[in-house]
Amino acid sequence: MARNVAVIGTGRIGGTLGRAFARAGHQVTFGIRGPADGTAAGDSGATEATIAGALAAADIVVLTVPGPAVAGLIAEHTGPLAGKLIIDATNKIGGDGPANSHQDVAAVPGARYARAFNSLGVENLADPHFGTETADMIYSAPEADRQPLEDLIRAVGLRPVYAGDGAHEVVDGVLRLWFALAIGQGRGRHLAFRVLDDAGAS
Repeated sequence: MARNVAVIGTGRIGGTLGRAFARAGHQVTFGIRGPADGTAAGDSGATEATIAGALAAADIVVLTVPGPAVAGLIAEHTGPLAGKLIIDATNKIGGDGPANSHQDVAAVPGARYARAFNSLGVENLADPHFGTETADMIYSAPEADRQPLEDLIRAVGLRPVYAGDGAHEVVDGVLRLWFALAIGQGRGRHLAFRVLDDAGAS
């Protein structure tokens, strides 16, 4: 099923995700502050609009702005964000608080919070394949929102693995593990994870 998605943020993460969503058949609008010049959308079929315009048209919002900018973004656009599924792909690195923006999103009336696309380097979003294996994307979301989020995860080429509702700190633990191995141990940024069990992840 095609999803109507606003991607807010057009850096490497946002651009990679939004173009992958669009190429998989989802309706994607990049929300940008500057003029719409087609740079973010490229040849993917996505469109570009103001942030307010992108939010107004979307059912799902993917936040890919720098983590410290989320609070200001939400304060400025609380109305258009209300009632939507908000996927937090941001990271607040180096501060004393949590890496995620759960508390910021909690201020939006009726918004549902999901945590995904934050725990792997952009290299793995662009190329999630390791020989014949496909990397997992471990995510958290309300039960009722699992299907639309899994549709977007699969659009990037990753395999969705559900950590549960409200499990954003579990997902942040995956982020810390990725940094410890990829950066701390010098294994390189094209590093990802695969969950193995008898039943197989959905």
